[in-house]
Amino acid sequence: MRSPEPLEAILLVGGQGTRLRPLTLHTPKPLLPTAGVPFLAHQLAKAHAHGVRRVVFATSYRASMFADAFGDGAAFGLEIEYMTEETPLGTGGAIRNAAEALTCPMDAPVLVLNGDILSGHDISAQVEFHRSRGAALTLHLTEVEDPSRFGCVPTTPDGVVTAFLEKTPNPVTNRINAGCYVFQRSVIDMIPQGEVVSVERETFPGLIEAGQMVLGYADASYWLDVGTPAAFVQGSADLVQGRLASPALPGAAGERLLLDGAEVSPEAKVTGGTVVGARAKVEAGASVRGSVLADDCRVACGAVVVDSVVGAGAHVAPGAVLRGAVVGDGARIGEGNELMAGVRIWPGVSLPECSVRFSSDV
Repeated sequence: MRSPEPLEAILLVGGQGTRLRPLTLHTPKPLLPTAGVPFLAHQLAKAHAHGVRRVVFATSYRASMFADAFGDGAAFGLEIEYMTEETPLGTGGAIRNAAEALTCPMDAPVLVLNGDILSGHDISAQVEFHRSRGAALTLHLTEVEDPSRFGCVPTTPDGVVTAFLEKTPNPVTNRINAGCYVFQRSVIDMIPQGEVVSVERETFPGLIEAGQMVLGYADASYWLDVGTPAAFVQGSADLVQGRLASPALPGAAGERLLLDGAEVSPEAKVTGGTVVGARAKVEAGASVRGSVLADDCRVACGAVVVDSVVGAGAHVAPGAVLRGAVVGDGARIGEGNELMAGVRIWPGVSLPECSVRFSSDV
């Protein structure tokens, strides 16, 4: 990685995070606590490490919460501006709206990041690739085992993107759009202002049709879209365990991360990259693996929590079992409940003893 040069970035954080409900009922997805800090803290720290010095947040859903969380950006060595869409404008419209706050010249590259992606790729190398080829746009492409679940992005051997293909049972490549873009500022200004525009369906194909150079920066480093509860839990655990390094991790990488005031009994087993939130308690005999325990929650003796989220102030009673479950803030899970397979318990709900079972054993 070459020495970072000052760079401006747009961070797309306007989505409602519906796939993550109930976690996002009151908190935007990019602000969910992930490995001990708001998710965006990891992106901002990485962006700063790669030369970004000014970030424009493209906000919409619960927009004021972003300024409350990050202020002017000084804590990250950044200058942060906030641009809000009064009505959702799509990815392209959001980028164009945020561009009103950019200060760079028309021939400068602008980094655009999606606020729900964890990536280990080299941003500086992507920017340099873009600059060296004089591209209008350079996309980060990642390789996935099953590209049929995504649209795929074929390229020539030297990296020129030839098409943006919708989901198909027979994809021509395993490379997909990874959600990190380098635009020339002048290209952003070509997006219609104040209109609903999709970069994936309109802007990107339009640039190719117009003969503009669109490049794909492909690599096979760590990449994860944290848009579902299972992926969110996985991303947090991967950060805690150091599978993806982050300057924002508030502690050393390891099997668990304990935040201020967290209490874990010596007779409890807490592993797999679990986060135990501030003032949360894990009692003797409890087993917690690969999970996110939010602030002030309690996992009682003998309970089992695997690959799950336990919300702030929630209580998991003795002997309850959670596997791949989401428990909302303040919920109470009574003894003998067995929550599995993606089940979601809304905030404040109380499940009496043995209310939900996925097996017949009581």
